Amino acid sequence: MLELICKRVLLAIPTLFLVSIMVFSLQKLLPGDPILAMAGEERDPAVIAQLREHYHLNDPLPSQYFYWLGNALKGDLGTSIRTQEPVTALISSKLPVTLELSLLAMLVALLVGISMGIVAAVRKNSWVDHATNFVALSGISVPHFWLGILLILLFSVHLQWLPASGYVSLSESVSQNVKTLLLPALVLGTGLAASLMRHTRASMIAVLKADYIRTARAKGLLPKKVILKHAFRNALVPVITLTTLLFGELLGGAVLTEQVFTLPGFGKMIVDAVFNRDYAVVQGVVLVVAIGFLLLNLLADVLYVLINPKMRG
Repeated sequence: MLELICKRVLLAIPTLFLVSIMVFSLQKLLPGDPILAMAGEERDPAVIAQLREHYHLNDPLPSQYFYWLGNALKGDLGTSIRTQEPVTALISSKLPVTLELSLLAMLVALLVGISMGIVAAVRKNSWVDHATNFVALSGISVPHFWLGILLILLFSVHLQWLPASGYVSLSESVSQNVKTLLLPALVLGTGLAASLMRHTRASMIAVLKADYIRTARAKGLLPKKVILKHAFRNALVPVITLTTLLFGELLGGAVLTEQVFTLPGFGKMIVDAVFNRDYAVVQGVVLVVAIGFLLLNLLADVLYVLINPKMRG
């Protein structure tokens, strides 16, 4: 196991290096000049020259990149042009919100999607299978922002059970924290549950046709034990792959949902940074999301081996 982790970490280093080059290069291609925004309306040439010198923008691009990379390796991702706060501090304050939302959404997706996928595979071509496929197709097709608005109208406006927007941290109130995140987690979780359901169903159908499943049934094992212990365990590998990818997308892609529910998370921060040409924040967020994807892929590899030790090689 340790050898596997070391190999994956060594492979991740050049990948992360290439990602850092792309992140730095792409932000240079974005339109607009952040220094002009910082200089104010008068735009004194002396102030502009001083700012360019301070942020090393007069240096050649390779020198700018290695200066930024060197600071990033030390944990310094720069300073926000708009708020003058360290990017690492901004990320530290916003990441827990998106991380908590992503975990709740993934919990909803796993509970609903996997259970529906197993039932649909066991009852293949029955009315249950058709109904779950219809629900899955609806979950994939419905836009998140539209579903979010409908849930706000139902649970916040009409029933007044849950708040329509805002965020309360866990340290302030556990119950209020859950209430503020429940609706956005349901919005994100339904779409993920639909994808997980379809992949779980396809994987389970393939496994249920295997010879060892027929052998287990012939031995007189209980259907529940055959399905959950033998079939589901071997059907988990593609489901794990999809789960890790979906969770990575949640960390960097919950933009619309956070905007609809006014959550101060990663998505809202990166949208504000793009609109304000706060490139240091954009670079920092994209780099952190890329690191998150690499860690999730490493976690998936470890889970593969734990589920099926034959994949160790």
